Amino acid sequence: MKDTIIIRLGGSTFGSGDTTIEDIVTLQKQGKSIVVIHGGGNTCTEWLKRLNIKTQFVRGERVTDQPSLEVVTAVLSGLVNKELVSAINIKGGKAVGISGVDGLLIESKIKDKEMGYVGTVEKVNPAVLEVLLQAGFIPVVSPISLLSVGRTADLPMFINVNGDPIGGEIAVALKAERLIVLTDVDGIKDKSGHIISNITKAEAESMVYSGVISGGMIPKINACLRALSTGTVSRIINGTKPHALLGEINNRQGGTTISK
Repeated sequence: MKDTIIIRLGGSTFGSGDTTIEDIVTLQKQGKSIVVIHGGGNTCTEWLKRLNIKTQFVRGERVTDQPSLEVVTAVLSGLVNKELVSAINIKGGKAVGISGVDGLLIESKIKDKEMGYVGTVEKVNPAVLEVLLQAGFIPVVSPISLLSVGRTADLPMFINVNGDPIGGEIAVALKAERLIVLTDVDGIKDKSGHIISNITKAEAESMVYSGVISGGMIPKINACLRALSTGTVSRIINGTKPHALLGEINNRQGGTTISK
């Protein structure tokens, strides 16, 4: 959809939430169509600790058993989602909170049995987003998604999916103008630690292969590369800086652009 901006809001950027929310509302009032995909892993970890549920990570991803899935679902699709929606609405915007389950938005399958109930995106059905955008709302999307592919009767109906690939797949499904990934670093760094302002698909893939890009940046890069397939401009910026989002839209301050 023309002028649609997909914003991947990482949990590490929630501390600067006031200016980010203000920027989102400003962009909506300027006529931009916006979809927000959020995380909230740190909040999930806090609640799991409160409930004495142990958290285990494998290759940087949370292993999600049944008790963990219930807590993560409640926190992400409940507490975190409604905090963000409330903040946007209180600031004068119009937002609706949904998850990947709603409207069959994200159909997924289990990624790896070792990881438990962690999924990968198999299909995006964007109709619910299109209806909300056309009605003038910002869909705020929790990454809890429908477990519909390869599901047997003993498995839960929903599953936890990383928000980064969801951002990339939604950008493709909507043919979005931009995918903006807000994180807590200034962009992609080369092996000397310098920020790269522009990087091609081939260069990014090479840096992942060589290990220069590693850890949590890999799914963000993959999401951006996926979005390139429909011509979406992908940007990774430091969302902890005040009004980083407006700075990005107005003059691309800092960060890294990924292009073909």
